[in-house]
Amino acid sequence: RPLVIFHVALVFGQKAVLGGSIKFEWQWSTAHLCQPRNSSVFQASEAMQKPQKYDWKDSNLALFGSKTEKDVKKAASEVETAWQPVKECTSDELFVWRIEKFKVKAWPKEDYGKFFSGDSYIVLNVTPDGDELLYDVHFWIGKHSTQDEYGTAAYKTVELDTFLDDKAVQHREVQEHESSMFKSYFKTITYLKGGCATGFRQVKPEEYKPRLLHFCGVRRNIEVKEVKLTRKALNSNDVFILDLGRTAYQWNGKTCNKDERIKAAAFLQQLEKSATARRRLSPWMRTASAPSTSSTRACRTCPTPRNPRRLSDESGKLQYSLVSEGNCPRSMINEDDVYIIDTGVEIFVYVGARASDAEKMNALQYAHDYLKTTQHPLIPVTACRGNMKNPQMEKVLD
Repeated sequence: RPLVIFHVALVFGQKAVLGGSIKFEWQWSTAHLCQPRNSSVFQASEAMQKPQKYDWKDSNLALFGSKTEKDVKKAASEVETAWQPVKECTSDELFVWRIEKFKVKAWPKEDYGKFFSGDSYIVLNVTPDGDELLYDVHFWIGKHSTQDEYGTAAYKTVELDTFLDDKAVQHREVQEHESSMFKSYFKTITYLKGGCATGFRQVKPEEYKPRLLHFCGVRRNIEVKEVKLTRKALNSNDVFILDLGRTAYQWNGKTCNKDERIKAAAFLQQLEKSATARRRLSPWMRTASAPSTSSTRACRTCPTPRNPRRLSDESGKLQYSLVSEGNCPRSMINEDDVYIIDTGVEIFVYVGARASDAEKMNALQYAHDYLKTTQHPLIPVTACRGNMKNPQMEKVLD
């Protein structure tokens, strides 16, 4: 059978700690995803095919976005066993899956909020709204997640949306740059070193590898992440826990806040219940003598729309233009087009209910090109359609 691959690569910015570009294959609902370009599947398919000149009349692009193409994608999503529990959901519920060797695996509920920096995850939040259910599906990219992993997460996110009959709002989240919506799902977000290959190994206390955990934030937005085990990692603004296996110490910075202290104390209680060892907990209540550093506890500011841009093919070809300086009045929104709105802390890609296939297919590419020109290429990205209920989008529009 002929192998047909539709390929779009989006690069959502670069950062040294990410090991280069965050690149994955993701298209709007009318598009199709493929394996990452550097995957063995893609390379094998290229090797088996001889270069030839194609005539567009011989391709199946005429079916792109058609009922046939949607039916094929729907059938493919129905056979994914990971999505089956979602079918039975009729109330508020949170689902988390981890990508493990190109497979979608359910994440244990007791570990919700814990993320390995070497992995990629899919998170689905279901919220009742009258007689219908609202869906928000996020794919989360760890700092050290491989291209294959986050490419698969992006692909499966689109597949899950198809499974839900295109009713989900899609979000991209990058470690340490998560949206406030994503953070609200968990009491605590904990970043752990390692990934699928190293996670959940039961070790004896004597073999336990010491780790240093950093608690930083205010109120419900307390982030917990594993940092390098060195004195230089300490600062006077935050709280730290030194976990040695049988013993754990809580170290309170001189200017840390009560929210950080309370969250760390609760974390110590969780350690005590851990199956890996029975620990002797020793809260070390002393002030920090480490040099004071700038704290990252400040919460994201409320969205402030600025410089909304429009993508339209009304003239017969795609044109990308600035709509206004600053605000984004609802009166400027035309359901025939696509809009890209930058609040400074999150990017919203609004796809009008009557947007053309060309506009839908190119929406995220233009958002990507825009992000590359900013100082915040890793901020959350939310893509929603004009016929969806989306409280976030309502707040963004004046």
